[in-house]
Amino acid sequence: MKVKRFFARTMAEALKQVSEQMGPDAVILSNRRVDGGIEIVTALDYDENMARQRLGDQAQEATNGSRLAEMQADQQRRLEDELGRSRERIREVREKRAAQGAGYAGTSFSAVQESLGAGFDEPEPLVQAPRQGYSDELAQMRAEIRSLKNLMQGRKPEPEVPATSAVQQRLAERLQEFGLGSDLAGSISRRHKAGRLEDGWKQSLKMLCTGVRTSRLEWLDQGGVFALVGPTGSGKTTTIGKLAARYVLSHGADSVALVTTDRYRVAAHEQLFVFGRILNVPVRVVDESHSLDDILDELSGRHLVLIDTAGLTSADKGYQEQLAELARSHHNIKTHLVVSATSQPRIMKSVWHCYKMANLAGCVMTKVDEALTLGESLGFVMETGLSVAYYTDGQKIPEDLHHAEAVPLVRLAVERLKILQKQQAVAEGA
Repeated sequence: MKVKRFFARTMAEALKQVSEQMGPDAVILSNRRVDGGIEIVTALDYDENMARQRLGDQAQEATNGSRLAEMQADQQRRLEDELGRSRERIREVREKRAAQGAGYAGTSFSAVQESLGAGFDEPEPLVQAPRQGYSDELAQMRAEIRSLKNLMQGRKPEPEVPATSAVQQRLAERLQEFGLGSDLAGSISRRHKAGRLEDGWKQSLKMLCTGVRTSRLEWLDQGGVFALVGPTGSGKTTTIGKLAARYVLSHGADSVALVTTDRYRVAAHEQLFVFGRILNVPVRVVDESHSLDDILDELSGRHLVLIDTAGLTSADKGYQEQLAELARSHHNIKTHLVVSATSQPRIMKSVWHCYKMANLAGCVMTKVDEALTLGESLGFVMETGLSVAYYTDGQKIPEDLHHAEAVPLVRLAVERLKILQKQQAVAEGA
């Protein structure tokens, strides 16, 4: 999102500037009269969600889109004013430095030495000290201007990155090939202070095993009420079918039940009812006549209750209602996010942000067999702190459901990386 401020004597002139410099897609955030004419603040690729992120806690005051746009425009004015003050300070420092240089140029070294006393055989300290201070001050102000420009353009300030050795750099590259994001890969690689690349690789894998949290107990043995949430197509219903089938094979069908809260889509319950008929397990539907708590009260005698939910996004009707229903239940519902291993890391984080208001107790990783690398999924659970309960690697019910453990998951990810590298080597050779 690009935000820019324009000045002109009349509104027509200001709009002409906007059209010429920003194009026809520009959105006007605010306009007001100022001394000498009109001021307009515009934005290109305006996104309300992005605007709220840039405003932070202040965005809570915005009760509507118009107020949010005004606040965004005010922030832009403040940033531009601060940028102008920083540039003015640089100009003043340069002028001051130029005046000091003229003063040194007009004074002989012998006169300076005589005035300061003996002991200065070389003129460098007299000239270099002010120059070094001047350079440091200029560098500091330039960094400040870069930070302000990043804020104005909607980018986060660039963090200072510690120097890395050649081994650390190569290790970071291998971790990124593994599937980790650049920030996490860099953070892990910098902990390898010295030694060979292979030693650093082994140490990094151990750190991954430590950083990936998993559930100690299986749901089938632990019992309770478990809900799966996540986007459409992530594998929630199939995973519930696998869990129910495994439970029935081990404990019978008398102490397990299935529930669905998906009352928003036509024929949304069909697959779950098929599982129920095959396994001889009751299936209950939450609707206007039967609340979630009423159904859970009815099923309180069951050892295991599995809840399937609608795959809704924040833009869908019923999204807030469904998550609030899970969060405010007086039953101890352990909500888990279903994450597809084939998703991009940004999509995984976006899904997590959408569903974290449901008080997530952990996650289930699906479609592991379809992913080229698993580092993206492992990095996601490390960064979010979610505990992995299960992972699935196929369509077979219930064979392709596995209780998650950190070491086997990391080992599986390493094997997947080796397969990918072999395929790349064959492709390059061909």
